[in-house]
Amino acid sequence: MNINKKQDGSTLTVALEGRLDTVTAPQLEGDLRSSVNGVTELVFDLDKLDYVSSAGLRVLLSAQKVMKRQGDMVIRNVKPEIMEIFDVTGFSDILNIEEAARLT
Repeated sequence: MNINKKQDGSTLTVALEGRLDTVTAPQLEGDLRSSVNGVTELVFDLDKLDYVSSAGLRVLLSAQKVMKRQGDMVIRNVKPEIMEIFDVTGFSDILNIEEAARLT
């Protein structure tokens, strides 16, 4: 999995590419832990994410809990197959997913 980060002021955009699974979730978790200080908006761009496992969902949920204390988190550009995982697991009701992304 590739993690591409771009910071613009207090907004951090994290674009994920590949698979967010048991192997790669700890990498993302560590990366986020060292990146979110001072961030008030965390944006996940999942346009190039092909798969997310329960370990990946846990990292996204953990990031959201952190961001609820210091700002907001939004998920954008969710592919239909990833959206289906969010829907089946109930994460579509928990995570802040942009509506425009849900239509694609």
